[in-house]
Amino acid sequence: MDLATSLAFAAAFFVFAASPGPDNMTIVARTISNGAASGIAYGAGTVVGILIFMTVLRYGGAAYLVWTGIRLWMAAPVIPELQPISGRRGLLMIFATGIALNLGNPKMPLFYIALLPSVVGASLDAGHLGVLMMVIVAVEVVVIGGHVVLAGRARSLLRTPRIVRRVNRAAGGVMIGAGVAVVAAR
Repeated sequence: MDLATSLAFAAAFFVFAASPGPDNMTIVARTISNGAASGIAYGAGTVVGILIFMTVLRYGGAAYLVWTGIRLWMAAPVIPELQPISGRRGLLMIFATGIALNLGNPKMPLFYIALLPSVVGASLDAGHLGVLMMVIVAVEVVVIGGHVVLAGRARSLLRTPRIVRRVNRAAGGVMIGAGVAVVAAR
């Protein structure tokens, strides 16, 4: 990673690390009640926890990719059947599920915390926010539209067990390769 990228990550991570949360509140509370050594000890524990989390995330994620890839590779082919949605209420429930899953996804706030400072700096006024929202909506229209079009086309191809098995094995191979690549990356 080059210096500029390292500094951008450091800045984004600083915002994340310095923001109020249970670890920072506990460091403050321990320091106030038991002295600096207690706050430093707790803080060092949180750093080790972060490093363990990153390592577990890397290797655990790689193992999960390989395991999922093997399961896909070996799965019996199942031809998808179209299940119609029951009117507006069904679509509204799917819409609400999309909102809930997105709001519960920890990737989203972390992404914005890491990215926004490098895009807008300290001046996130209404104009910048409006532009960012328009960019997000435009990008998502393209991404979601692309997913829907490709999935619709793929669905029409998945009509025989032979084709489904090939797709499962291709996807499984990609996931296994991705898992191996995660571990092999330096």
